[in-house]
Amino acid sequence: MTVAKTSVLVLDSAEPTELAEFYSTFLGAEIRIGKDPDFVEVVGNSGVHLAIHRDHGHAPASWPRPETSQQAHLRILVAQEDIDEAEREAIGLGARPIETKDNGGTHDVRVYSDPAGHSFILAVARP
Repeated sequence: MTVAKTSVLVLDSAEPTELAEFYSTFLGAEIRIGKDPDFVEVVGNSGVHLAIHRDHGHAPASWPRPETSQQAHLRILVAQEDIDEAEREAIGLGARPIETKDNGGTHDVRVYSDPAGHSFILAVARP
């Protein structure tokens, strides 16, 4: 027998509601705050489910410095024709470009950090 499972990626942040607003706006998802205001979920109709947990001592990752690894990141898939608009939207909401050397072409990958310093990637969805 297989037990039904689901998963949620949890990001730490000093300000979970503010980070949830960034992702909910960017991903077209809704914010859900339950009994614990230090745990905020972002849920969308297209399978998006992540959460932000308050960590008063949160420090942004030091990646992409060569001596540290990325550890984990969100990979957000968009259509080839929408990637430039998605980039403008992400930056307009407070994302910061980290690496742009692979921009352009059918394998376009663009790396950013969110307002709390977590890395995420915009990548062209493969058909």
